[in-house]
Amino acid sequence: MSASKAITIHLVDDDEAFRDSLVWLLESHDYSVVCHEHAEAFLAGFRPQAVTGCLILDIRMPGMSGLELYEELQARGNRWPVIFITGHGDVPMAVQAVKRGAHDFLEKPFNQEALLQAIDNALAAAANLQQDAAQASLCEQRLQTLTTREREVLERVIEGKMNKVIADELGISIKTVEAHRGKMMDKMGVRTIADLVQTVVAYRQQKPKASS
Repeated sequence: MSASKAITIHLVDDDEAFRDSLVWLLESHDYSVVCHEHAEAFLAGFRPQAVTGCLILDIRMPGMSGLELYEELQARGNRWPVIFITGHGDVPMAVQAVKRGAHDFLEKPFNQEALLQAIDNALAAAANLQQDAAQASLCEQRLQTLTTREREVLERVIEGKMNKVIADELGISIKTVEAHRGKMMDKMGVRTIADLVQTVVAYRQQKPKASS
């Protein structure tokens, strides 16, 4: 199995002929493609999951439009890169979607090379999201191993407070702060304060609602 088979491209378009031609093109380049004839069909089977591919959405469809589908997916926390397919009259709408986080859009008619390049870029973005999610998961696991006191020290360290200040705030000795700090750093798998700050900040950006 090739590397590209590990990912899935979801195509949502009401034009059967267009879907068939796109599937033929993408499968000939060894991509796995799942088609949906309308937004409601895709949404019915949508489950939040790790980012392992991208979405190609027709921006204007009967019923729920591609733009409405995108907005609904955003509300549900979807982070898969989205490529919109648009006609000339819908370009301003597609531009606004990109400003709100969509990955790219292609105006019909487009050539195969443009589509394949857009997909490659979207999949590269998806790989980065997957890596970020894995790092956030590891950070969360490590945070769970900290004692209450170690967590208190961590919070103050990433605020840039010196050991003496931390000792005064927590009512403990500087030596005790140093001991907790050393254990906390070991558990977090970091060697410097800069690494600690970068790790925790990245985690909180990935999971803003996490109680970290």
